[in-house]
Amino acid sequence: MFEVQVERTFSAAHHLLNYNGKCERPHGHNWVVRAWARGDRLDEANMFIDYGIMKRELDNILAQLDHTDLNENPLIGQGISPSSEFLARLIYQHMKAAIPEVYKVCIFETPIQCAYYYETE
Repeated sequence: MFEVQVERTFSAAHHLLNYNGKCERPHGHNWVVRAWARGDRLDEANMFIDYGIMKRELDNILAQLDHTDLNENPLIGQGISPSSEFLARLIYQHMKAAIPEVYKVCIFETPIQCAYYYETE
């Protein structure tokens, strides 16, 4: 089995809804997003998937989030709490639709805490 991973970043503001604590106030993050794909076949260039394809698809979704207030972002929707977990799933769903081999996404909101999203088989 082969596995590849790409990493990109974006910056955005948000605040959590239905939450009691400091994160209920508007604040921002420099998010780091990692996406993984896996498969068992190589192409004629002996590659499983081109990193450029993965980076392009990740860039496509992150461009819609970058430098926005996530609570006001139409991609997320009104009244939705844009938590790291929610964002990991949103990015995963976009990536999976474009690249079926994608199986996991991780989003760091700080260098020491992150949320993963993947689906069980």
